[in-house]
Amino acid sequence: QVQLVETGGGLVQAGASLRLSCAARTFSGYTVGWFRQAPGKGREFVAAVTRYSGNSNYGEFVKGRFTISRNNDNNIVYLQMNSLKPEDTAVYYCAARSGTYSANDYQYAYWGRGTQVTVSS
Repeated sequence: QVQLVETGGGLVQAGASLRLSCAARTFSGYTVGWFRQAPGKGREFVAAVTRYSGNSNYGEFVKGRFTISRNNDNNIVYLQMNSLKPEDTAVYYCAARSGTYSANDYQYAYWGRGTQVTVSS
């Protein structure tokens, strides 16, 4: 069982930056992803970092604005978000899976409770 805790959300103005953190007792052997869900919309893939190589993948909308990274010593995965836009407003979830990279939320077995990100115009 992997318990995930997200922190770092908040209310910011357009153009600002936020760094989200996802902490667990261990991420060893897990691919970790970030997803988001805006009001009235489905869950959307944001980014993922693979379990061994540390390779990262991003949703198309990211366009270089976000960076996912993992600190294996501290068991934290970060999502650095720059140049935030009002359309980035959503609840951001951290998720983990024991397999390789996937952008499909149904393939992630473990989920945090989410952290709210609100970007004002």
